[in-house]
Amino acid sequence: MSHIQSESLTMDNMPAYALSLGKAAKQSSAVLAKTSTSHKNDALLAIADSLAKNKNDILSANGKDMKQAEANKLDSAMLDRLKLSVRGFEQMLQGLEQIAELTDPIGQITDLNLQPSGIQVGKMRVPLGVVAIIYESRPNVTIDAAALCLKSGNACILRGGSEAFHTIAAIGACITEGLEKVALPASAVQIVKSTDRAMVTELIQMSDYVDIVVPRGGKGLIELIEKEARVDVIRHLDGICHVYIDKDADAEKALMISVNSKTHRYGVCNAAETLLIHGGLAVQVLPDIVRALEKEEVELRGCEQTLALMPHLRQATEQDWYTEYLAPVLSIKIVENLEEAIEHINYYGSGHTDVIVTENLMNTRRFLSEVDSSSVMVNTSTRFADGFEYGLGAEIGISTNKIHVRGPVGLEGLTSQKWIVLGDGHIRS
Repeated sequence: MSHIQSESLTMDNMPAYALSLGKAAKQSSAVLAKTSTSHKNDALLAIADSLAKNKNDILSANGKDMKQAEANKLDSAMLDRLKLSVRGFEQMLQGLEQIAELTDPIGQITDLNLQPSGIQVGKMRVPLGVVAIIYESRPNVTIDAAALCLKSGNACILRGGSEAFHTIAAIGACITEGLEKVALPASAVQIVKSTDRAMVTELIQMSDYVDIVVPRGGKGLIELIEKEARVDVIRHLDGICHVYIDKDADAEKALMISVNSKTHRYGVCNAAETLLIHGGLAVQVLPDIVRALEKEEVELRGCEQTLALMPHLRQATEQDWYTEYLAPVLSIKIVENLEEAIEHINYYGSGHTDVIVTENLMNTRRFLSEVDSSSVMVNTSTRFADGFEYGLGAEIGISTNKIHVRGPVGLEGLTSQKWIVLGDGHIRS
């Protein structure tokens, strides 16, 4: 199996290379927009077959990337996102199969209404066109992005980070093989062969060829794209997620949810970073939660009230409430009531994912309606904020935008709508 090789791209020829990617993607997007659902599904399954056939090569390539990343002393969060386990590989295959089984949104007509003039007015769902995805680590994003874009009729340009170069190249070769097997243009999914950040600037300024940009990576990458993009951006900057234990919470549920939200995986955007506990329940639940988290070697930082109950913990600072640790660190704050919890989340949070643990229906409803986040949950772990878990097959990212899409971005999030009007010789009088 031949892998994509890195090209020697200089600042002089990078604009020409980016332009060639954009033009090819634009042409492919026109083909995909009119490709039948069955043909798109055949492509997804062909890609899955190619991945399965080349599993050992892909895992070997990931091992090479991991070895280099460790030698470069990348932090634990980056290593966690970079590693492609056997289970993670199988999830990529499952994601392709799930996406193939999902209803194709393209061409769906909704809200068709007869107007007094006699015309019928409705909306039709259509592809966005060309989607550029800029991401770091996470080699599985290559498949998630390619699959969702293909099913939703979009061409995509994928630019991964240098730390995942070999894995992305191996996966990309399988995508190309799958597309060619079903006679779809290979340029429907293009892997950028340069990891220079100057290439990112080229892509996000090609408004004639790129319709939307989805960045997935660190704060520096997101800020760069927001500052320099001439193309619409679907993004999230931080994952500062909260678990709030209400005064009417079940203590056992509170313990399980708090620990799972923090420790299931550390280097992910849907891990909990702050635990809020109602003062009326803190004495009952805090000691058990602290013991369980310390058993997992999580560093705990508490407010003054927390330290009054657990004096051995480290003092939390104002900066802690703003911090996405992506590490075994958790800040804890005792709040007076539900109102203070909601106020804290909306002030310090990033609009990603927040949870209430409670048996009180009234408090549940208030939390759901008043917390301003893309995912608001009741009695469950923050770790469920994920496109795969939401039944989307996969996700291209989790958006904290309020337009055009919010939360995990699946098929529908990669589409737009156009108005359609049906008449029968109607003219306006």
